[in-house]
Amino acid sequence: MDFATILQILDSTVRLATPLLLACLAGLFSERAGIFDIGLEGKMLAAAFFSAALAAITGNVWIGLLAGIGASVVLAIIHGLASITFRGNQLISGVAINFLAAGLTVLIAQDWFSQGGRTPSLAGDARFGPLEWPLAGALEGIPVFGPIYAELISGHTFLVYIAILAVPTSWWVLFRSRFGLRLRAVGENPGAVDTAGISVVRLRYTAVLICGLLCGLAGAYLATGLAAGFVKDMSAGRGFIALAALIFAKWRPWYALSACLLFGLLEAIGNRYQNIELIGITLPVQFMQALPYILTVVILAGFVGKAIPPRAGGEPYVKER
Repeated sequence: MDFATILQILDSTVRLATPLLLACLAGLFSERAGIFDIGLEGKMLAAAFFSAALAAITGNVWIGLLAGIGASVVLAIIHGLASITFRGNQLISGVAINFLAAGLTVLIAQDWFSQGGRTPSLAGDARFGPLEWPLAGALEGIPVFGPIYAELISGHTFLVYIAILAVPTSWWVLFRSRFGLRLRAVGENPGAVDTAGISVVRLRYTAVLICGLLCGLAGAYLATGLAAGFVKDMSAGRGFIALAALIFAKWRPWYALSACLLFGLLEAIGNRYQNIELIGITLPVQFMQALPYILTVVILAGFVGKAIPPRAGGEPYVKER
């Protein structure tokens, strides 16, 4: 494997890891506040559809981005109402959101565009283009550093850089700010937070809304950055993989980045090498494409060590009188 091939795989890794990273950070905020959310998949799917649909209709990707974020936030509010206000089962609420998004996106897409549940292909200003960093073309000829700068660091879409910046931002918010301290305390001991005169409901709703925002960015990237339009079930289980990455990362932002890059690397390898011969056996293309999902099963089976979630996670808070 030559240097150019390695660089191409790493470039694909960054692109494919971006929606996973945004969704993983979304789940991080929600679960740190004690609200388990397996509806990441549904929020990503809804955001992907509405961002692609509005971008196709208006020809403006920024309007599409706002529409995608709005759709995801609406579903996040629904999950918050079910889980926080009405103290319902958080897992059932998440499953319902996934089913709702999977059905509604195809139904509305068929009604609006009559293309079998997909949107028209996006082009031009209707999708995010690559951003070229300064001197990328001039430095490309420099051995090793030039190609890394021009192809791996430069040339990604706006949302890729937003996802990367979201990692240190999330770390600072959660572990260096007063808001983050309170948010983590709500996920561990909401009774103590309530006793201190801080609203548990407000903090949990804030975390749910942040989750909706980040899922909206992830879905919009899928449809307007990574691809050029919406197709049925295009999230392809990425929400569940993001949850597995969150467990793998033990609810920490920097570990989440590493976990998502690992999943992205496996997907990039699976996409590039359709058939690999190993010890005289040719691995089928289906096995290569299933690598991220196989790793998900391994992680959820508990082979990465003990991962302890927030103690109050998944439990509705009932205020003492």
